[in-house]
Amino acid sequence: MKFPENIEEVALLQPDYLGFIFYEKSPRNFEGKISKMPNTIKKTGVFVDASIDFIIEKVKQHDFKAVQLHGAEPATYCKKIKDTLISIDRPHKSSKPVRSPGDDKIEIWKVFSIKDTFDFDVLKPYEDIVDCFLFDTKGKEKGGNGYTFDWSVLKNYSSSTPFILSGGIGVEEIDSVLSFLNLPESKYLYAIDINSRFEIQPGLKNIEELKKFKKLLSTGC
Repeated sequence: MKFPENIEEVALLQPDYLGFIFYEKSPRNFEGKISKMPNTIKKTGVFVDASIDFIIEKVKQHDFKAVQLHGAEPATYCKKIKDTLISIDRPHKSSKPVRSPGDDKIEIWKVFSIKDTFDFDVLKPYEDIVDCFLFDTKGKEKGGNGYTFDWSVLKNYSSSTPFILSGGIGVEEIDSVLSFLNLPESKYLYAIDINSRFEIQPGLKNIEELKKFKKLLSTGC
């Protein structure tokens, strides 16, 4: 998300999460102020190989409930982020580790890009650290490439860590999404991430297309 009025319009659709990118090379780079929105919507900060101090600054500034790491961040870095987030003095502070997506603690999502194949063994060092993996399409840009990867790769997903399906998902993919939901490999699917296929321009979402997708996804037809 990027534009104030558009943010408010999308918030009215009551998504579970709304993402804000903090990466200067992205055309969706966010530099504004986020309007107040229902607590049911978890504001999510998206970062690419950013410093820990920068991430913590933005978490505090915007009251983010989730942090999405979209670069080449190693597991040791993710652990430092996790430990630092736990130590933040927040209303929802807990002495328990950040592990369960959907609760009141700040979630950590680690992104991995996939094209035709993927070695899921690379996820193992992250499994006891992050709350979710997000699988995006490998392309020229850091996300927002506008096309899907081969979801059949997820047949080889051996982790029990929840994952988010991302990458080029639009209204035209609704049948594929619904079919995927009925497959065994969707067992640990936590959420569907949508972005570029619903844009009028980078960061500006088409509200009618979002409404259509939400209706199709919820009704299954």
